[in-house]
Amino acid sequence: MNPQTDKLVRRTTMVATAVASYFLLTADYGPEPNVLDPIKKAIFSVETSVKEYIFGSKKESQEGQVVSDRAKEHP
Repeated sequence: MNPQTDKLVRRTTMVATAVASYFLLTADYGPEPNVLDPIKKAIFSVETSVKEYIFGSKKESQEGQVVSDRAKEHP
C-alpha cells in the first residue's frame, strides 16, 4: 500500500475509534449513575469555582444588592 494512503487509513481509524468511544461513554444511560458521573461533577465544580472567582459569587452579589437597597430606602 502507498505510504501516504496507509498513513491516512491509520489516522482515520484512530479518529473513528476515539469518536466511537466518546459516543459510547457519553450515551444516555437514563437515571442510572454511570462511570462518567464523578468526572462530570468535578468539571462542573471547577467551572462553578472559576465563575465565582471571576464574577463573584451569587450570594455576595445578592447580599450587596440587599444592603444597597436598604441604603436607598433609608438615606
